[in-house]
Amino acid sequence: MRATEILREEHLVIQQVLNCLEEMSDRACINGELDGSAARDMVDFFRHFADGCHHSKEEACLFPLMEARGFDRDRGPTGVMLAEHEQGRACLKAMEADIDAAAAGDRNAVARFADAAAAYTQLLHEHIFKENQRLFPMADQVFSEADQRMLLDRFVHVERHDMGQGTHERYLKLADNLAERFNVKRETSDDVQPHTCCGHVRA
Repeated sequence: MRATEILREEHLVIQQVLNCLEEMSDRACINGELDGSAARDMVDFFRHFADGCHHSKEEACLFPLMEARGFDRDRGPTGVMLAEHEQGRACLKAMEADIDAAAAGDRNAVARFADAAAAYTQLLHEHIFKENQRLFPMADQVFSEADQRMLLDRFVHVERHDMGQGTHERYLKLADNLAERFNVKRETSDDVQPHTCCGHVRA
């Protein structure tokens, strides 16, 4: 098991909720009112699962090890990924700021939310593609088996200690509940087994 396989599986879950975000934004633009409850759930998911868990694994574990193995942050891929993480956080902040007004029917707030959601969705889809197709293969080429085991151990620490026991699994369930709510296909891959690095199978 490679640590990058865990990250690829999390990308699938993130993409699933991005598809929900797109569907919700489209409905809001048509109806003139945002589903406030779902919007808060999605922002919560992106802030705590996509950023607090997934990006934390990259920023605290993966990227530093890549840099220790010779990748330059200032002129290399990890610096680009870190900058895109910050761009994503700015988009989330913008979305959150307009949820209440958009849910109340303020069409200007709906438009602003939709614009921020579109920017976030495009950013993350492109970001995920870069990591899956370029960054992770680079990492796998330079990491030893010992490196991979160390990363997996560190990922477990992020899930159990930084996020809290059971939090990761709760957000996996939220992702699937949102997919059902918005009639969005559940993202899976035959190439990546659906589980967390703590050994819990994604239902």
